[in-house]
Amino acid sequence: MSNEQNPFKKIEDALKKMSETDQKKKVQKPAEPGPDSKVTPMRPKKAADIKRHTKLIITLTAIFAVLAILLSNLFIVKENEYRIIRQFGEITRIVQEPGINMKIPFIQSVSSLPKNQMTYNVSEAEINTKDKKRIIIDNYAVWHITDPAKMIANARNIVNAEARMEEFIYSVVRNEMGRLDYVNVVNDEDSSRGSLNDNVTEKVNKFLEEGNFGIEVVDVRMKRIDLPEENEQSIYTRMISERESTAQSYLSEGDAEKQKIEAETDREVQEMLAKAKREAAVVTAQGEAEAAKIYNNAFSKDPEFYKLYRTLQSYSKVVDDETMIILPADSPYAKLLTGNTQ
Repeated sequence: MSNEQNPFKKIEDALKKMSETDQKKKVQKPAEPGPDSKVTPMRPKKAADIKRHTKLIITLTAIFAVLAILLSNLFIVKENEYRIIRQFGEITRIVQEPGINMKIPFIQSVSSLPKNQMTYNVSEAEINTKDKKRIIIDNYAVWHITDPAKMIANARNIVNAEARMEEFIYSVVRNEMGRLDYVNVVNDEDSSRGSLNDNVTEKVNKFLEEGNFGIEVVDVRMKRIDLPEENEQSIYTRMISERESTAQSYLSEGDAEKQKIEAETDREVQEMLAKAKREAAVVTAQGEAEAAKIYNNAFSKDPEFYKLYRTLQSYSKVVDDETMIILPADSPYAKLLTGNTQ
């Protein structure tokens, strides 16, 4: 079969032509100028504008770069911080006053340290008191940086400074506690408790000053005082026994004082009663003597009346409203009742 009679061959040729047509449409080459076409040259004014715009862009870029460098090297010092400027790792200056400052670009760096007071919780420690009682004490310290240069030179950073401060606090507290009894330590009202805090603060600052650490402790205080678990019950038992012994001693002293006061009071009462009885006897004797004198004077003036008076007195003593008596006719009572007084 010839190519003209083969239908598959015709279809293949048609597909090739369609593929070539699509490729020509996708790739379009610009038309080359012919011999009769005219090319318009670029105007000189437009080229100058482009050059001027390029210079302006370069200038603005340079200005922005300089401003960015300058702004990146400005730093602000706050009221509660120190600013340390280092050059090649060495401290060149320390800025303490608040405000805006500048460092040299690329060769200087800035770091900060706190100026305000800080609180540090000292680790718990077991310490023996003067009376050999073991206690667990928990302290805290209020401190601040006074000389950043010394602090950096001798402690390097805040963590190391606090570690050295804790060592000094533990050493001083241990020595001070060894001079006090347990009762004085736990008693808030005892004056030794307040003096302990003051002594610890003073001695810790002395050690820090000798070491040139550039920090100062404002105050050291006790947060908590506890007993070790293994010693707690025995110490409580001993304390109860001591308190009971002390209470019994006070009771004995009170009883002795009570007996002494009662004996003294009884003696004074007996003396007062004896004195009163003596004075009463004297007064009674004087009264009786005076009464007898008055009776004698009165009865001597009328003996018959005295006799009658005495008879009536004796009658009133032996006879009441319900008494029945039988009297002889010659009885003084009968004579008195009958009106015969002869």
